[in-house]
Amino acid sequence: MASATEPAPGTDPAKLDHGTVMALVALALAIFVIANDFTALSIALPAMEKDFDADVDTVQWVINGYALVFGVLIVTGGRLADMFGRRRIFFVGAAVFAAFSVLGGAAQDAGWLIGCRALMGIGGALMWPAILGMVYGILPASKQGLAGGLVLGVAGVGNAAGPILGGALTEASWRWIFFLNLPVTLIACLVTYLKVHDVGDEPGGEKVDYAGVATLSLSLVALLLALDQGTDWGWTDPRIIGLSGACIVFFVVFLLVERRAGANALVPRDVMRNRQFMAASLSVLLMSATFFAILIYVPQFMVKVLGFGPLKSGFGFLPMMGTFAILSFVAGTLYNRLGAKPILIAGGACLTAAPFLLSLVGADSGYIALVPGMVVMGFGVGLFYSTITTAGVGALDASRASLAGGIVYMCQIAGGSVGLGLTTAIVSAVAQDHVSASATADRLSHSQEIAVNKILAGTETGQQLLDQFPGMANELASLAKSALVAGMSTGYVVVGSLALLGLLVATFGVGSWRRRKAAVTA
Repeated sequence: MASATEPAPGTDPAKLDHGTVMALVALALAIFVIANDFTALSIALPAMEKDFDADVDTVQWVINGYALVFGVLIVTGGRLADMFGRRRIFFVGAAVFAAFSVLGGAAQDAGWLIGCRALMGIGGALMWPAILGMVYGILPASKQGLAGGLVLGVAGVGNAAGPILGGALTEASWRWIFFLNLPVTLIACLVTYLKVHDVGDEPGGEKVDYAGVATLSLSLVALLLALDQGTDWGWTDPRIIGLSGACIVFFVVFLLVERRAGANALVPRDVMRNRQFMAASLSVLLMSATFFAILIYVPQFMVKVLGFGPLKSGFGFLPMMGTFAILSFVAGTLYNRLGAKPILIAGGACLTAAPFLLSLVGADSGYIALVPGMVVMGFGVGLFYSTITTAGVGALDASRASLAGGIVYMCQIAGGSVGLGLTTAIVSAVAQDHVSASATADRLSHSQEIAVNKILAGTETGQQLLDQFPGMANELASLAKSALVAGMSTGYVVVGSLALLGLLVATFGVGSWRRRKAAVTA
């Protein structure tokens, strides 16, 4: 039986045969599932808050738990694919992803759902690098340029479609977002099993840096837990201090482990010594808080302040996600013409400006006030991430390409996770302070203050408490909205400041003006 990469006798070798096309369709479907899954759930969080009577501090772990596990383990997933074969690791990852999707859809409480999402992250971290390797492996040498465009394009479309699809499914039940993963993943696996055979990978002798993965994961989890619980326990609580200390200790141990792991380190020494690559990684780390914060809190504004339903919120995200999807296809061409530096500056400037624009949106603002910030954010994401990845990977030897791409993506997810945890802590603290100050000034009772905090969380309990004060219901609901917006505005300013630091790092540490100067001279 001929492999998917071998053209039939007498055909044009530059034309892809039917088997290869079907294989690419299967892998594109798998890329779409992973990309769509992340953004679809951002619309569903307010519905989860109501179903589980939980606040955003808790349900944000539905996004953060998955992202953290995915981001930290993606390099390990790439190593395992190199060691045991891409097809095999893809099927293992798909089985884990689909199984815990079904279990997550059946969740009866927030803890159950968050646990399933974290385990889904393991499946995604195994699938993603295996998919990338197979896409490049099944294409002939003359068509290798299609690989990057296919991956980025389908991922961009998946991210863009996520809010709309998630909103439509949430109108029935957010659980269908999880259940839909099963048939789609099964179809992708079936076509991959039948059509993807020769993917060009040879099992190697690499070793997985389990100690590095464990210590880095524990450090990040300790940091996120401290940020998550700080507003409830108090920032000087011994438990918060202990978690902060554990974060530092585990990170120091991670650095020591990496020094001893040599070539098998999660981040090898020669990679860490490359100044341009490390600048690219640091820039991504600082920039990624903005995307995560906007992805979670713009839907919160649309649902809790504007009163949008899930589907309307999904369509409300189109200015950002549509711009991002279009720019994902354009960024590669611009990179070839202009080089990395001007695109990084333009994209980074947009990522920095977007949260500051959104911080100007008030509690009495309409939907149109969100649009400029979302459009600018779409430009930033579309221009910056593909360019910084290409520049970072290009700074290293070609033999490090897969590893470099995995590390940059790990920084993107880890930075976004920590940034979202920080944003949520700020939003909660500022909103609670706003409610307390207003309660004192307006002489609200303790029960009324509790009602405002509960309605601020978006829970059914909050609405029930609010019904106990019919004469002040509108006033208390207005206070809840203004408190939420005050917290979001402060959070946006903080992540925008982090993005500004990332822009400075990218501007002075990544790329050069040589390409543009050469073009001008010519």
